[in-house]
Amino acid sequence: MARMLAVYLSHELVGHLIQDDHGDMVFDYAESWLTDPSAMALSHSLPLRRERYTRRECRGFFAGILPESDQRETIARNLGISAKNDFAMLERIGGDCAGAITFVPSSQNIPERNEQYRILTDHDLAVILNTLPRRPLMAGEVDIRISLAGAQNKIPVHIADNTVSLPLGGAASTHILKPAIDRYDGVVFNEALCMKLSRAVGLPTAKVDIGSVEGIDFLLVERYDRRMNANNTYERLHQEDFCQALGIVPERKYQNEGGPSLKQCFRLLRDMSSVPVIDLPSLLDAVIFNYLVGNNDAHAKNFSLLYHRETTLTTNTRFAPLYDMLCTVYYPELSPKMAMKIGGEYLSDRVTASHFAGLAEEAELGKPMVTRRLRVLAESILTKLPEVMTDHPVAIGIAKIIGDRCKRAISGI
Repeated sequence: MARMLAVYLSHELVGHLIQDDHGDMVFDYAESWLTDPSAMALSHSLPLRRERYTRRECRGFFAGILPESDQRETIARNLGISAKNDFAMLERIGGDCAGAITFVPSSQNIPERNEQYRILTDHDLAVILNTLPRRPLMAGEVDIRISLAGAQNKIPVHIADNTVSLPLGGAASTHILKPAIDRYDGVVFNEALCMKLSRAVGLPTAKVDIGSVEGIDFLLVERYDRRMNANNTYERLHQEDFCQALGIVPERKYQNEGGPSLKQCFRLLRDMSSVPVIDLPSLLDAVIFNYLVGNNDAHAKNFSLLYHRETTLTTNTRFAPLYDMLCTVYYPELSPKMAMKIGGEYLSDRVTASHFAGLAEEAELGKPMVTRRLRVLAESILTKLPEVMTDHPVAIGIAKIIGDRCKRAISGI
């Protein structure tokens, strides 16, 4: 028997996600949405049309909303559903998702904007963080329906007046809290250093802070897809990562597995951005920065498009602030291969000036511009690095790696 989920953008019905009699997931835009002059597509990969989208056509976007890897497997076991069943997963945890999208079972109404939150004491928060590996995203708890993409444990929270709360029902979160990972020493300080360094050198980057509760370190990331309204409530801004926009399923996010290349990423942004003259250089800077700090895991799901309706008939599309940046080179057990090739080369230690010239060609940017930005960013990083440093031993070790990589780039690679 077919099952259906109503798909909303904010509180507006956009369409229906359907699991048909054969178990395949398909998507239909609602007729009311198609005839609305202010309607926008859910995704670049799902333009407005009356014809039904097949599983093959729509899975890249919808699966891209869900957690990945071990998190997904654990959630499925806890909820008693198949880890491969995207529809069932969205039905159970697709309440507060990245961007403005919400999934509601057809038998229910979308939750009211009640702005209800459960205040967490330090002990409450510590308990949640300790249980996240066994209960990712708190899946299955009453009134909690949240989904975040990626393989790392994390939890959306609401922060106000230094108080941490869990959003309930239809309430919006304001931050993403990412606890330390035992197998990666000092990963919180690693990511904090790279993210703060990115902001310090002028890249559009999500704000982060380091916190600790009952001995558990965590990174607090301010959500760029939430914005305070005049009535002091939060508005959800729609967004999608580059894999979703290109219709690429999460398990193929790496270029060597069929995922997007940097050439495809630049082409997508050139086609989609409302201000490409600003956003294309920002993407170039992001690619160069990830290379300089040794972030080999910068795949297309770590770049996003942010959509904001300026008027009822106009949507502003921009390159979203950067997130999920850390020095993977610090951990010798992680792959030395970059998620996307630079000028035809996967191994960052083998990248030369000629590879950046190749990147310029792929990105349809001037070679002098790319060469100049490589040097300027390397010099800027060396200048700003002392300002964002902490005395944590991992941060000190990573600063040494970053410094050496920048000096190599300045010397001509």
